[in-house]
Amino acid sequence: MGLPQTQPHPWLLILVLSWLRARRSLELIPYKPQITAGDLEGKVTATRFSLEQPRCVFDGHARATDTVWLVVAFSNASKDFQNPKTLAEIPTFAQLLTDGHYMTLALSPVQLPCLDSVGGGGRAFLLRVGNDAGCLADLQQLPYCNAPLPSPGPYSVKFLLMDTEGSPRAEMRWSDPITLHQGRAPGSIDTWPGWQSGGMIVITTILSSLAGLLLLAFLAASTVRFFGLWLPEEAQYPEQLRIDSFTGKRYTTHHIPPSEATTLPVGFKPGLDPFPSLSP
Repeated sequence: MGLPQTQPHPWLLILVLSWLRARRSLELIPYKPQITAGDLEGKVTATRFSLEQPRCVFDGHARATDTVWLVVAFSNASKDFQNPKTLAEIPTFAQLLTDGHYMTLALSPVQLPCLDSVGGGGRAFLLRVGNDAGCLADLQQLPYCNAPLPSPGPYSVKFLLMDTEGSPRAEMRWSDPITLHQGRAPGSIDTWPGWQSGGMIVITTILSSLAGLLLLAFLAASTVRFFGLWLPEEAQYPEQLRIDSFTGKRYTTHHIPPSEATTLPVGFKPGLDPFPSLSP
């Protein structure tokens, strides 16, 4: 006698088959998101980082009605992330601090073409994660906010392709851990000049010399002004007559009395006899 064989329930077989079909239909694209390789200032800051756009990655996988989502998670919580199966299951930014992950930056595959239709060669095509500080004011209206990241991380990201019903169709690999920059405490900053660059030392020396020269000029001007206020001025004599650049002295003769002015008669003309004849 053997043990009676039990037949599995039909609903259990249906559930397993559905799970296997879902796993088989979700394609894994061998692409790993990465920080932009361009020489760009601020591509990693204290609250955000810049990724290269996944151009030409979804060709042959995406339809025009699909949506490309970016999944952001703490690196130690990325292995626990479960792809949502409906739109209602998409994690919001508020769940980052509770569940360790959220989804943001929903894009259409049309926005990620292989070639630049504008023709701007040499341009850097970026996705800035954590670049929208304004949406923090109303997370109810903007649940999938691309808000500044709250801590240095590290973070891991991946792209997820979903259809109009929120069902995943393709996914990418998780990125390498991304650590944001951290501010330093003022007491930990070394201000010893020996750690400065040569150019910084030259600029500091020039500015210090200029400041010293300005201080000396100010002290010299102040000293001259001070002595000018306290020293007596040169005595001025009334007998000295100064006309332009010529200086002369006026002499008064004491032994010759001054002559009185002669009054000329009315009608006197030069060249005529100053004393008219007394004719009878």
